Amino acid sequence: MSSREQEAALVEGLRRGDAAAFETLVRTHMPALLRVARRMMHSEEDARDAVQDAFVAAFRSIGKFDAHAQLSTWLHRIVVNASLMRLRTQRRRPEEAIEDLLPRFAEDGHQPLPNEPWSENAETLLQRAEIRSVVRAAIDELPDNYREVLLLRDIEELSTEETAQTLGVTANAVKVRLHRARQALRTLLDPYMRPVTP
Repeated sequence: MSSREQEAALVEGLRRGDAAAFETLVRTHMPALLRVARRMMHSEEDARDAVQDAFVAAFRSIGKFDAHAQLSTWLHRIVVNASLMRLRTQRRRPEEAIEDLLPRFAEDGHQPLPNEPWSENAETLLQRAEIRSVVRAAIDELPDNYREVLLLRDIEELSTEETAQTLGVTANAVKVRLHRARQALRTLLDPYMRPVTP
């Protein structure tokens, strides 16, 4: 049986309410969905709760699943939505302005203190565990509506249109927020990335 046929059989089992099919769904897709939720949530417990919410939502809406779609893609979208819903209900801090984190420009359009180049490129730095935790903490400092766009576009690699649809905003709003989020993130990371001067 091909993987496509196996997936079709699994979906059919889920639609019939077969407990074994649901167990297979969870066993097969739990690791990938948990990785997605961990990237979005602030704690392991929150990530696990978001995945549980996603499985419940998937089970309830399996009748609407388009058989031409990929089950993993459909589940990915559900866990992203479940994570966003949890983040919105938590709102652990009041909404903050992002302006203080954006670069300043003089009247002539130039930055009074231009960005200094980082000692290594961002990709090399991200391979180091300690830098990954610094980046994660910096992303967590962003105001929620900017953080969500950054996570969806740069971490989950959703398109601008998919991100807009997920968040219920326009594609232009996504582009503006993403640009500002990236600028703010650079400001937050700058002290850690500059070359060490002797």
